[in-house]
Amino acid sequence: MNKKIAYTDEPLGEVELIPDFLPAPAELAFREEGVKVTLALSKSSVDFFKLEASKHQTQYQRMIRRLLDAYVEAQGRSPERGRQPARKRVAN
Repeated sequence: MNKKIAYTDEPLGEVELIPDFLPAPAELAFREEGVKVTLALSKSSVDFFKLEASKHQTQYQRMIRRLLDAYVEAQGRSPERGRQPARKRVAN
């Protein structure tokens, strides 16, 4: 790895410009407002997340939160517009 790089003055050929896709620093610092909830989960689910979290050096609650956030995003709903009106029962 100590081998010197030999630079040459050659044409680079066709260059492809890639648009900037990185988020702005302000977006990275943004922290979404959290809401505390009490939720009863099965022991096997919690054990699974705890095991996976320890493998990836993270918190199991953070993994569960990200899973739920990903589900909501995949459904294409935001909390404001995601609410659907209650369905009315039709009598037969």
